[in-house]
Amino acid sequence: MKEKIGSGQKITKKLIRFSKKVGEGSIEHVQENVVERLSHVHRVRLLILEWSLLVIAIIFLSITQAYWYSNSYAIHTFKRGGTYTEATLGEVKSLNPLFAQTNSEKALSKLMFASLSSPDYSGHSGLDLAKSIRSDSTSKKWIVTLRDNLKWSDGAPLTNEDVIFTTELIKNPLVNNNFSANLSSVDVFEEEGSIVFELTSPNVYFDSALDFPILPKHVLESVSPELILESNFSVKPITSGAYAYNATQNIGTSGEKVVYLVANDNYYKGRPLIDSFVVHAFMKSDDIINALNNGTVTASGELTSEEAKRVSNNNFVEKQSGLNYGVYAFFDTAKVTNKKLRTAIRKGIDMNLVREVLNGEQSLDFPIIAKQIDLEYPESPKYDFNVAKSEIAEILEKDTKLQAGLDIVTVDSGYLPAVTKAFAEQLDKLGIKTNVVVYDSDQDFVVNVLSQRQYDILIYEIGLGSDPDVFAYYHSSEATENGHNLSNYKNSVVSDSILSARATKNIDLRKKKYQFFLDYFMSDVPAIGIYQTNMNYFVNKNVRSYSSDNRLVTATDRFVDVNKWGVIQATKNRTP
Repeated sequence: MKEKIGSGQKITKKLIRFSKKVGEGSIEHVQENVVERLSHVHRVRLLILEWSLLVIAIIFLSITQAYWYSNSYAIHTFKRGGTYTEATLGEVKSLNPLFAQTNSEKALSKLMFASLSSPDYSGHSGLDLAKSIRSDSTSKKWIVTLRDNLKWSDGAPLTNEDVIFTTELIKNPLVNNNFSANLSSVDVFEEEGSIVFELTSPNVYFDSALDFPILPKHVLESVSPELILESNFSVKPITSGAYAYNATQNIGTSGEKVVYLVANDNYYKGRPLIDSFVVHAFMKSDDIINALNNGTVTASGELTSEEAKRVSNNNFVEKQSGLNYGVYAFFDTAKVTNKKLRTAIRKGIDMNLVREVLNGEQSLDFPIIAKQIDLEYPESPKYDFNVAKSEIAEILEKDTKLQAGLDIVTVDSGYLPAVTKAFAEQLDKLGIKTNVVVYDSDQDFVVNVLSQRQYDILIYEIGLGSDPDVFAYYHSSEATENGHNLSNYKNSVVSDSILSARATKNIDLRKKKYQFFLDYFMSDVPAIGIYQTNMNYFVNKNVRSYSSDNRLVTATDRFVDVNKWGVIQATKNRTP
């Protein structure tokens, strides 16, 4: 045992002596090769600097390469979740899409309800709930086949019965709605698993008339047609669009509301990325401007170009999209019957002064625009104030009714009041007395003013649609209380031409028909074109909304791809 301890002590002493020698050697080495040579550093300082810079450059390039490599295989995208708040204008009185009047109600309708057809990204009629839409050789019979496995937001199946139920409801004269003009004389029934629409006359554009919201039969079949608007469905609807109804909050007593929507898990395009979509319905544009500047909303498409100048929040970007909407001065030809008077008014109105109040909107002279069909437009009549005033003076001497003046009506929306005022000032200069009335844009205005044609001149915005069909606005059969012929314009030759264009599949022949109509439009002057509408869409730059490449027909067509919008950003790696 003692021998083992002694042997261990000897090994330990040897290790200590070896360590001392190594330490002394290391110190001598450092002293000899580093310390004593520091005095010579100045001789190689340039070389040291060069090597140092080279090392730094290599490190920097390595970091840059790593960063570039990681980004080259990463994409910035959006993931599910978040809330998008859209500021809209106008009161929300009903959530039933058949009765949507204000911009707020129309936005909610598009978000919550799908239709058979809908304008696509190119601005032409495309498919929505329908898997296919086709016509027979006569264009009088249209066959619609629905997509498979469609569902309502409550999980109930959406079927042919819902489409037929909705069509019959729209046709019912007890239901005064926005879509009756296109479907009033259409028969609808089911045949071999598809829905058949039979028309009384050919219509090559009927697929665009199928852009009406479908309502759930299983919810509304027990409600009397005349009570549809007052039913609980108008407050808490079952939906088929990208979003389902959640709740409504009243703000104050002015009519301002906030409607909360949630992503519809049963939407046929798939559940939207954004979990919650909020529509904040304001009563005034000033309130929308304040909301944008305060950042309390995500986006709004309600401001005119002039109002848009007051948006100062740098977190928002502006998108401008032309719409297939036009503003016209419609003469009620049943009251302003003298064509010479209408012609003289058009000749004596300085449209440059009327349009001076606009900012960025495109001038509009005709009822058909180039986006719809390519035509050779006739030359607009030249402005001649003196000749027009002389002609009007002669008419005034004989027309005692005209001496009392003309009632000019419009609604309180966008540029319409300012344009109407400028138009009336031009008439006053021509010697025609005017009485201007500005109404709120709501269902009461439609029922009590538009339907009753309570005006001599109406300055109003109309949807021109994705195709050049002018039947609704200028065919004699539409000059009724429920019709859209706001001019009460009746010309049998024009009506025949419009119907013939509807029935013609040959595009060149169809163009000639519309060319003929334009000549009569300029001669008879049922209306005077003023401007085409733009949408100025302000949106937070950190979110994804509609693509600027989309050609919009209506303002609500911005929601065509709402299921792809996003508010929560994410980085996703791609496989090299």
